[in-house]
Amino acid sequence: MAKNKNAGHKGSYGYQKLKEREPRACIRFKCALTNTILDILRRRPGWVEVKEEGEWDFYWCDVSWLRENFDHTYMDEHVRICHFRNHYELTRKNCIVKNLKRFRKQIEREAGKLEATKCDFFPKTFEMPSEYHLFVEEFRKNPGITWIMKPVARSQGRGIFLFRKLKDVIDWRKDGIRSDDQKDETQVENYVAQCYIENPYLIGGRKFDLRVYVLVMSYIPLKAWLYRDGFARFSNTRFTLSSIDDHYVHLTNVAVQKTAPDYDPEKGCKWMIQRFRQYMTAKHGAEVVETLFAEMDNIFIKSLQSVQKVIISDKHCFELYGYDILIDQDLKPWLLEVNASPSLTASSQEDYELKCRLLKDTLHIVDMEGRLTGKEKRIGGFDLMWNDGPVSRAEGNVDTPVNESFMANTHLGYNNDRKKQLKQLFKPLHTQQKV
Repeated sequence: MAKNKNAGHKGSYGYQKLKEREPRACIRFKCALTNTILDILRRRPGWVEVKEEGEWDFYWCDVSWLRENFDHTYMDEHVRICHFRNHYELTRKNCIVKNLKRFRKQIEREAGKLEATKCDFFPKTFEMPSEYHLFVEEFRKNPGITWIMKPVARSQGRGIFLFRKLKDVIDWRKDGIRSDDQKDETQVENYVAQCYIENPYLIGGRKFDLRVYVLVMSYIPLKAWLYRDGFARFSNTRFTLSSIDDHYVHLTNVAVQKTAPDYDPEKGCKWMIQRFRQYMTAKHGAEVVETLFAEMDNIFIKSLQSVQKVIISDKHCFELYGYDILIDQDLKPWLLEVNASPSLTASSQEDYELKCRLLKDTLHIVDMEGRLTGKEKRIGGFDLMWNDGPVSRAEGNVDTPVNESFMANTHLGYNNDRKKQLKQLFKPLHTQQKV
């Protein structure tokens, strides 16, 4: 049960605690969103929706509720919510830069410069306006290259612009307002100025990025799952650096692309990540693609480790992150950003089915029903990639020593035969419960 701490409660409420993972016949849920997640929660057997001030066991909340209510809400052992208290340490563009820079320095001190290069997956970035003078110094070292300015706390491509002239940034600083969608703002909000990747890998002449899903159940110890499905998001217009003001060329966000005059809602602008992996394997070979995906695994793990000691790890919290990865022509993956609230609104039937699978499997891992043993390495489309250390793909124990033959338990872009796996997983558990 969850209830406001300030509200009076008597009797057994809050005192007679259930075992943390005891099977529950009825789960009361609240949901702040009205898209795919609400559909999934309403269809889940034994789950009952509660309204307004009703007591709940599970809440798919938005981040604004978290800011205003988390510290004032009493929660029993079994209660779960879908964000960590200070998730923004990973998902705000200025915070992730700060944390990655600090973590890289730590690795260099402890393990040397070579190991620290494994953190070099984030484009050179400066927080604005606080690091303006540092940015100007860097800008003058490399005149003529393209930079991208992003507001630290916005999404869906809002407020972003590309520039090559310092005058553009000086005007932005002076005015505090850059575009029409900022006219209601009275002060300069924080932005980051980031070195733009000028040589993106192109398919059909178009730029794309990858959306990948990572589920974190705990930060101390770090326990993270990687989903097998994801998608490539394409721009609607062929890539060129000669028109840096054209968002349809440079921004792959669906919210931007669907406003293009020639956007086709039936086709959309996405590939399933399995299709992308097959394409890359046919073009570059399995070994090269295996290396590329292993480097993406490194991005997921290192970025989570960079915030491990600053995120408040609360047993009531979990988080489904949406990672945005760009690949350049040298087949190097770059982390663009991490989203705490990845869009769960579907842009096509295929997209809806992907998000349904993703959310069902997320709920299986959160395991409000208390059906799991805690030793699982795969649940539906999720593979356990980190459990206070790397997880081996080999059968057997979750924790296997890392050696030359070690292969990480990640299967991004592989076949997602989740129904078969879930049937095998829950059948013996169901039999045990009957006994």
